[in-house]
Amino acid sequence: MTQWIERTINALGYFGIALLTFAENLFPPIPSEVIMPLAGFTASRGQLSVIGAVVAGSAGSIVGTALYYFLGRAVSEQALRRWVRAHGQWVAVSEDDVDKAMHWFGERGHWALLICRCIPGVRTFISLPAGLCGMAFGEFLAYSLVGVVVWTAALTYAGVVLGANYDRVAAYIGPAAWVVVGVLAAAFVVHVLRRRTAAAG
Repeated sequence: MTQWIERTINALGYFGIALLTFAENLFPPIPSEVIMPLAGFTASRGQLSVIGAVVAGSAGSIVGTALYYFLGRAVSEQALRRWVRAHGQWVAVSEDDVDKAMHWFGERGHWALLICRCIPGVRTFISLPAGLCGMAFGEFLAYSLVGVVVWTAALTYAGVVLGANYDRVAAYIGPAAWVVVGVLAAAFVVHVLRRRTAAAG
């Protein structure tokens, strides 16, 4: 995987970086925590500029993540409610939960959007609820852009600092990301158990 990413960047330059970060959103196994540090390392050797790498990586990521936003917008609220009525009991989700989630995302979703842009494994799919809840595209784009640029710039700079050891970034970020995902999964399980206990009582 790393060698393929390296060949793509060396062959296509900024376009290759944008293409890879776009593809990362469609195929999460392609990790930005390898793409951007490698881009930073390449820039440190004078083959690219650091700013150019950050711009290219951010552009590709924004285009890719916008696809999930528009997918969320394409799913009507009525269709979502029909699915919840038919299958919601399996994941302990009711129409009332949908109302609360949409209200919460409408009030605070921009912060969730910004923060989750820096959490591997979650950063792409946070665009779906943004679209589902009808967040204005301008607002979605503004907060996504801030999160994406911060994440992309941090990874690129790490690649510049670490040089040929850029792959260590993924080694450190991977376990931390799994801790965050694990906490979120545990919170969901607790929610499901509480809902089932309340329903049984």
